[in-house]
Amino acid sequence: MTDIQRYARPAIALHWLMAWLIIALYFVGLGMGSLPVGPERIQVVTWHKWLGVCVALLWVVRIAVRAMNAPPPLPAGGAAWQNTAAHAVHALLYLLMIAIPVSGWLMSSAKGFNTTFFGWFDLPNLVDKDKALASNLKELHGFLANLLMGLVVIHIGAALKHQFVDKDRLLERMRPERKQASGEPS
Repeated sequence: MTDIQRYARPAIALHWLMAWLIIALYFVGLGMGSLPVGPERIQVVTWHKWLGVCVALLWVVRIAVRAMNAPPPLPAGGAAWQNTAAHAVHALLYLLMIAIPVSGWLMSSAKGFNTTFFGWFDLPNLVDKDKALASNLKELHGFLANLLMGLVVIHIGAALKHQFVDKDRLLERMRPERKQASGEPS
């Protein structure tokens, strides 16, 4: 069995941390609308914003890590269209990972609400209060989130195809390292 070139440890950690945060944020966002207006809804929206700011900050760290650590090459022998699609999906994922938190921040600003970071400090409002703009930004935020989840499904599907159909061990590149049992070959 050939050795697999892996992503850098920080890239792997950021991938999985952000993946779980983004999936959680998506489903919390879907559920927020069904909550009645009141303290519980305000708390859920607040947590959603806090975690959205975390995703934006982690995105900056992730871009820096990627700039310092080139990703491993795609498996040899892959179809050119698949490699092009993989690069396009990854670029869109990176774009959406920042566009969604920014659109949420803009929406919150347009609604006249501050975005805070865990109550420690307020982010500046990016636009003036504007009900029509807030409505448009809410639609955009939801559309971008749905688009991201569609791309996540495609990303997962492609990874599973590589693992179980192509059997090229692509998932090994992003799997957290496991400690090997004594006597187990490396």
